[in-house]
Amino acid sequence: MAAATVIRVERLRFRWSPGAAPCLDIAAFEVQAGERIFLYGPSGSGKSTLLGLLGGVLVPECGRLNVLDGELTALSAAARDRFRADHIGFLFQQFNLIPYLSVIDNVLLPCRFSTRRMQRAMTGGKTPQAEAARLLDHLDLGPDLRTRPPTQLSVGQQQRVAAARALIGRPEIVIADEPTSALDAERQFAFLDLLARECADAGSTLVFVSHDRRLAAGFDREIDLPTINRCTGAAA
Repeated sequence: MAAATVIRVERLRFRWSPGAAPCLDIAAFEVQAGERIFLYGPSGSGKSTLLGLLGGVLVPECGRLNVLDGELTALSAAARDRFRADHIGFLFQQFNLIPYLSVIDNVLLPCRFSTRRMQRAMTGGKTPQAEAARLLDHLDLGPDLRTRPPTQLSVGQQQRVAAARALIGRPEIVIADEPTSALDAERQFAFLDLLARECADAGSTLVFVSHDRRLAAGFDREIDLPTINRCTGAAA
């Protein structure tokens, strides 16, 4: 049986203001359930803009933007926020951890904003706290680190906390936006292995975005954004 399509983009165009030139113009783009996609593009190619559209943060000027069988352009801003909280795990380049919360409380944040994510974290009778601890263990972050603030962790450890936060509650789609840029090469590839394994265990589709093409090995498919974006001089 063919995998379901979880992201479908058709004739999508976006510009930052009515008088500006479009920065994204994509005829077609699809991602299947469970795929691990490496989305490549140099700085300024429109990667972050596309992620904002896929997450419902931005709204296109025109075109179809179907995610998990829902047309995002038909939703209100509040409904898009709820959709994003329920179904998409974001892993940011700067991690966006809350400095005054402990490591485990940072991981649990999606469960506070989404009842769906909380319920999925409790599969098998676990508590959300137990699932957060399991993810942290799998990402090589032991019990002694869980009560610390993230400011006391190394960059690599903060990255793995952010990954656990993106993964908790088994979101259908995980979007990783340049999360390895602050790591050396050896740690980059080790982290990619961990992330891919956790997404596979959860059945999550992974869209990994980077300007570093060396990281593409091991993904199911590589997409070169400039080849599908018909705009030139796109903004990031």
